Amino acid sequence: MLRLAPLALLLASLAARAGPLPGEILQQTLPPGYRLDYQLQQDQLQMSSMVPDGQSARHWDEMITTQIFRGLKVTTPQAFRDVVVRQWRFSCPGSDYDVVADGKENGYPYALWYLACPSNPATGRPEHTWFKSIQGHDSFYVIQKAFKFAPGKAQLLPWLQYLRSVQLCDSRLPASRCPPDPH
Repeated sequence: MLRLAPLALLLASLAARAGPLPGEILQQTLPPGYRLDYQLQQDQLQMSSMVPDGQSARHWDEMITTQIFRGLKVTTPQAFRDVVVRQWRFSCPGSDYDVVADGKENGYPYALWYLACPSNPATGRPEHTWFKSIQGHDSFYVIQKAFKFAPGKAQLLPWLQYLRSVQLCDSRLPASRCPPDPH
């Protein structure tokens, strides 16, 4: 589980030993073959990047990025998506966009969408990114799975399942309780 990005691995092991953590928790696993490579905590932003073994946050072909905007409660997942899409289209001529899903999971509004850039001006390479944003009661969460190539359907489906598995829960709210730890 990932509660606070800079402490992701430590908190996951503590949660397994100590039971549920109090408050709002982003439930996210470290995928097999991935490692935590980059962490940032600055003001109200906490960010972490996970990459496959052998890659880094500076030199990657695939990456998962998680951002937690602590205290941000003034936007919806759809409004956030609209801002990201506008910025992406401005930055990358010829980009493509599609909504994958909108709704609620465990009582929290979320949006899942796709953006593609045929040639990222910064790298000269294509970039295909799936985003999931979740509006929490305490913070706002964004999870991204990015590729610097066009993944095939067989490669993409497990990642869409992964993004769908990332959820928010809260031990304080009966309708959004965290599931018991299976360990």
